[in-house]
Amino acid sequence: MVIDENGTMLGEMYTSEALNLAKEQEMDLVEVSPKSQPPVCRIMDYGKQQYKQSKQQRLAKAKQKTTETKSIRMGLRTDSHDLENKKNQIEKFLNKGNKAKIEIILKGREKAHHELARENLKNFLTKIEIPYKIEEDIKRFPGGFNIIIAPIQSQE
Repeated sequence: MVIDENGTMLGEMYTSEALNLAKEQEMDLVEVSPKSQPPVCRIMDYGKQQYKQSKQQRLAKAKQKTTETKSIRMGLRTDSHDLENKKNQIEKFLNKGNKAKIEIILKGREKAHHELARENLKNFLTKIEIPYKIEEDIKRFPGGFNIIIAPIQSQE
């Protein structure tokens, strides 16, 4: 089954005939639907078709929204003023639509006080005023604990 470049159905024909017809028009014979009975082929400029597809893919990729995961690190003994600055930074990240990873680093003998570190992290989370959801709960890693939070997207 052959279709010309304007979309007109030319009917069933042998492959050699369809190829000759495409060569006469300086076009390509492209198999559109190989699984149908009989297979459907179209006479078209294949290079032009590939260009259109790549252009559509580039546009779709440009429209995708990417979110980054920003990170804040603090210690077990971080001062309240520094925590306030870190809270402001986290709120700025969330306002921009980025995820935030909050890490509490334990050094030396501090590693023996897991419950204190978890408590500090939970207290810090309560100070954040912007609505957020917890993407990954508090997890232990070799240097301490971390949590990942994300902004709550408004329903538009």
